[in-house]
Amino acid sequence: MNLLDQIMARAIANPQRIVLPEGTEIRTLKAANIILQKKAAKLILVGNEKDIEKIALENDLKYIHEATIINPETDEKMATYADLLFELRRSKGLTLDAAKNLAKDPLYLACLMIKNGDADGELAGAQNTTGNVLRPAFQIIKTKPGISVVSGAILMFTPTKQYGEDGLLVFADCAVNPNPTAQELAEIAISTALTTKAVAGFEARVAMLSFSTKGSAKHELVDKVVEATRLARIMNPDLQIEGELQADAALVPAVGQSKAPGSTIAGHANVLVFPDLQAGNIGYKMVERFSGSQAVGPILQGIAAPINDLSRGCSVDDIVRMITITANQAMK
Repeated sequence: MNLLDQIMARAIANPQRIVLPEGTEIRTLKAANIILQKKAAKLILVGNEKDIEKIALENDLKYIHEATIINPETDEKMATYADLLFELRRSKGLTLDAAKNLAKDPLYLACLMIKNGDADGELAGAQNTTGNVLRPAFQIIKTKPGISVVSGAILMFTPTKQYGEDGLLVFADCAVNPNPTAQELAEIAISTALTTKAVAGFEARVAMLSFSTKGSAKHELVDKVVEATRLARIMNPDLQIEGELQADAALVPAVGQSKAPGSTIAGHANVLVFPDLQAGNIGYKMVERFSGSQAVGPILQGIAAPINDLSRGCSVDDIVRMITITANQAMK
């Protein structure tokens, strides 16, 4: 059973309440139908009941009726959600009337449901930008204790079985932070290790990537990675982490032993933390295209509850995978 099958199996074994705020988006509904058929999550769709039922009937989506449908215009708990939003944001100048209107926004409503304990996770982005998806998450859910930054991890299923875990590696940050500070880079490393355990199911061996290995080059960009590694070890003494490492030193045992002798991570890393977004985004896309690898994600991490963002060009299969990944995150 490959990892994606394992992720699905775990979701089926322990169904989580996942809210889909884009409840009338056709790809989302087709994915929801698959998830409901497999009983891989307890889905909550946000939207007008008649609109959802019409789309389901027109597309022969036989299992949509098993989802819970929340209509922001009529749901009996909307006053509760509006009051919750008002209490959370009144110090920022939000009035109760404004909170009542904002709570009807499906992206805000989904986060309020999670905050109120009525849902375990959220997936959106088939219709909305990343900024629109993350804004209510920052305002309502916020980040995990000890973490100040949200980042994005990519599962890289590569044909090079000698690297990572039988060819599987986790790359970060490939989605969110253009130029993280040393502190933020340390937090990204810790968050990615947690994601690796929760979703991929194995213990992380984290390599903090650079164009230098153990002092082979001197530059302020190298200094940032060295400092991030030091901070990550202080923040989580149990974390298996090494830095700074060049990519070959992180992945190839002979190179790792030569450039970082005695390191248990060098040459054996299964998590690669890139120094900035340019390197991470370019790196995963080059690996994907040149090697025929499969990239799954980004998986958002660092938020106090599982909230994931889709590409607006996503497929039905992408949404199915991300629902099950969000459910796996919620279990942890």
